[in-house]
Amino acid sequence: MTFNFTVSPDFAPDRLSGWYIFNTWLQKQTDSAIHLEIYPDFAAQKAAITSDKIDLIYANPYDAAMLVREKGFLPLVKSAGSSDEAILAVHRDNAIIDVEALPSGIRVAHTQDPDVRMIGMIMLEPSNLTSDTLQAINCDTYILVAKNILQNKADVGIFLAQAYDDLSDLVKKQLKVLVRSQISVIHHSLMIGPKLQAKREEIQNLLINMHGSAKSKEILDSLGFSCWQKVDDEEMEFMIDLMDTLAI
Repeated sequence: MTFNFTVSPDFAPDRLSGWYIFNTWLQKQTDSAIHLEIYPDFAAQKAAITSDKIDLIYANPYDAAMLVREKGFLPLVKSAGSSDEAILAVHRDNAIIDVEALPSGIRVAHTQDPDVRMIGMIMLEPSNLTSDTLQAINCDTYILVAKNILQNKADVGIFLAQAYDDLSDLVKKQLKVLVRSQISVIHHSLMIGPKLQAKREEIQNLLINMHGSAKSKEILDSLGFSCWQKVDDEEMEFMIDLMDTLAI
């Protein structure tokens, strides 16, 4: 039987090869047929989840509630020491230095990344901006969010903090950060679906100890991770409840 694995579309493009290498490693370690399917956007991935085509997923926190409550997924691990934070940034020549000064009607560029967009909209609240009082510009990637700002096609960009930090120095020198969130308890998680859950403990232990060998540590490095850390059911429920609260 072949199991299907996917990764949230918000990962950095230069990490793609790392995910394929990780998938090959996981197949060998578990002696299981695991196919990695990368979807072009969140809508395509959600359709696959809804159709029960996914058995293993590195999921963004926004999707965690649906995966747990509707599809019976359970958490495995997260990248140690990391959390999902958002950044609001403008062009460096923009005279505005704080969110409160942002005017109604501004153009806000963002991706389809639902949790980052939600956090970004919360951070815009001090300026009294809402989805009805701004012009939304949807972008496929965070690089395109930055490009829209640099080309004066957007006034503000909402970035996943890690994606912003991964931008080239040349690009970041032309941008200015207005605010960075500090929620700290929201994170992506590797989650396992019902068809694979007989192997949950085995896979979880493999991942937690993955950094122990030099070869597998190189694979983690290619993903931008230092090591995996266990996520228990209680931690996942807390994060889901927090996401529900933020969404209100």
